[in-house]
Amino acid sequence: MQKNIQEELTALVIRALRAGELGKLAQEEVILDLPTDSRFGDFTTNIALKLSKALKNPPRQIAAALVELIQKEIPESGLNELISQVKVEGAGFVNFYLNADYFYNQLNKIITQGKDALKQDLGKGRKVLIEFVSANPTGSLSVAHARQAAVGDCLANILGFLNFSIQREYYLNDEGNQINILGKSVQLRREELAGKKTEFPENYYQGDYIYDIAKEADKQKIKDASLGDFAGDYILKIIKQELSDFGVNFDYWYSQKELAKSGKIDQAFSRLKEKGFLFEQDGALWFKSTAFGDDKDRVIIKSDGSQTYLAPDIAYHEDKFNRGFSWLINLWGPDHHGYINRIKASIQAFGHSPEDLSVIIVQLATIFRNGQPVQMSTRRGQYITLREVLDEVGSDASRFFFLMRRTSSHLDFDLEVAKKQSSENPVYYVQYAHARICSILRSVTNQSNGNPDLSALKEKEELNLIKKMLEFKAVLNICLVTCDPYMVTVYLQELSETFHKFYDLHRVLGQAEALTSARLALIKGVKIVLSCGLELLGVSQPESM
Repeated sequence: MQKNIQEELTALVIRALRAGELGKLAQEEVILDLPTDSRFGDFTTNIALKLSKALKNPPRQIAAALVELIQKEIPESGLNELISQVKVEGAGFVNFYLNADYFYNQLNKIITQGKDALKQDLGKGRKVLIEFVSANPTGSLSVAHARQAAVGDCLANILGFLNFSIQREYYLNDEGNQINILGKSVQLRREELAGKKTEFPENYYQGDYIYDIAKEADKQKIKDASLGDFAGDYILKIIKQELSDFGVNFDYWYSQKELAKSGKIDQAFSRLKEKGFLFEQDGALWFKSTAFGDDKDRVIIKSDGSQTYLAPDIAYHEDKFNRGFSWLINLWGPDHHGYINRIKASIQAFGHSPEDLSVIIVQLATIFRNGQPVQMSTRRGQYITLREVLDEVGSDASRFFFLMRRTSSHLDFDLEVAKKQSSENPVYYVQYAHARICSILRSVTNQSNGNPDLSALKEKEELNLIKKMLEFKAVLNICLVTCDPYMVTVYLQELSETFHKFYDLHRVLGQAEALTSARLALIKGVKIVLSCGLELLGVSQPESM
């Protein structure tokens, strides 16, 4: 079949609606979902409930009429060998039950094609630029940056797996006020180290790392005027190493300083002026962002001639499109929420659709140690860094834990739980399922299980395991639609739990040859899916633990 079974069943329901009187009033979109309880079939639709008000009939009555129409359409659809039953259940849900042969065939695809069987060509090669982290080079990365790094990298992995052409980018704010303050902070610490009494302003960077930079600047005889650039480069090397150790590598580091030198900001302004979206008022230059739904127009060049933050950002985003990307994804912190409409307005001013830019707000994370939240202050350098988390719990647990909540939700990260080697630790639980399967498969390395008869898999736990494997594609679809990879962590825990339940109740080895062979194929399929999911998360897939 060219389409997947969910698309085929959706098309079947639509044909049935159009074939009967129901279709004349049906305006609602038909959606087939996986039921929350596997006792109620393999796919379900609530279309009868959605049509109830328009048709002025009870949902169950509409559902019963729809089931009759569906059953008439099944022979023509070519799905008669796959569908075992269509039933009305609950408040008026139409539930589809599939034949076991369908699941055997899908399992066979996974064990013969491997991870290729899990891929979907949803991206069609579309060029996507994901910009994330983009922290100012003024200090080590915090856990807030770490969460953005995990989300952005995992999302890029998923989109790449779905055949989008992905580039990861870090926007480097390497000029301006923050860099100036950084340089002055190093200068004062340098004077302090030389024995001079200094007054250290509250808004300067006060972490111990400033002393380290000052000492290195003395060693290299860096002039005071160059301390900002020197300190920024020094910190950037640390950031790059931290991200690399976290398994996050960027294709391009985009310098704001180089953007300013390139003339692209002036070019962008010239185009906006030609289009009539710039105007002068009170000695300042304004962008007419209200033309695109912003709540007020925005200053881009102040009356003193200095640029606002928006000025380079307008040029930067247009340059993304000029480089051939048709979908831009930005991951920002919660303090940037009000900035979205301004950037959306700017890309529309250049003729792009607002849908061509997706801004994902990644909420903050709170680190817990010994049951107590760790207090943070970036300026004072009093915060848990990515490096500290990596040193304490490792990259695998760090990445998995940072992804365990929706990006729109605040995340509590418990360091003590992340270090546990038990089922209480979610990443350990998933990796242990993978390692356990590898151990079983190693024990039969020299035995050929040939072409197993998968119809030997008749137990409820066996079929549940196959069904859970087949949910993987739907989970990736959700990640694409929401631009949020967290569902993969949920799914992998569910798949691991389903596997452990099967394994606790049914022996794989030591059964009749046909059953042993089929169960070996079953767990091989689970291993492939677990391995693929962990790989997309950037988490290792241990073969022994």
